[in-house]
Amino acid sequence: MAVIVRAGAAPLWWPGLLAAAVGAFVPGLTGRRIGLLTGAVLFLVGAASVASARTGRYAELARAATRAGRGDLLQDRHVTVRDWRRRNRWWLLGAFVVAVGSAFVLPGAGGLLFAGAGAGLWVKAVRLGRRERRDDALYWVWTDRVRRGRPAGSQVEGYKVTGPMAGDAAPGGARRRR
Repeated sequence: MAVIVRAGAAPLWWPGLLAAAVGAFVPGLTGRRIGLLTGAVLFLVGAASVASARTGRYAELARAATRAGRGDLLQDRHVTVRDWRRRNRWWLLGAFVVAVGSAFVLPGAGGLLFAGAGAGLWVKAVRLGRRERRDDALYWVWTDRVRRGRPAGSQVEGYKVTGPMAGDAAPGGARRRR
């Protein structure tokens, strides 16, 4: 489950930083200083709001998690990341274009907001990883539920739980080091 959250962090972080860098070279309507200061505030607000969104729902689903059975399909980390990025690539491209375009009004602000959302997802994945380490378990979402939405969306009825060594993901959604 943390893999899905973490899958969006890098595609938001790096293009956001690139859009902010492009915006830093554009004078914009408000000027670079005001744009970048506004962007810094938007970065913090975006990171905090994304990191704290739906945390209660994640905790509720984790408390009600059931043990994964032999017949349950557990999707590999790289497949989950690839599927998430393919499903959201046009949204990410559109958001990048909007972030670069916003530089003509507030230089760097859109890119920093974009990067802040990526940082917030990373913080959320780290927090979920701490929970997985504390509970000595990995939480999984049914594969068919993931394809339709988010890991804590309304279509998700519960999580499956396995031991911490199952699959190819470490707690928090990182790649398992072998």
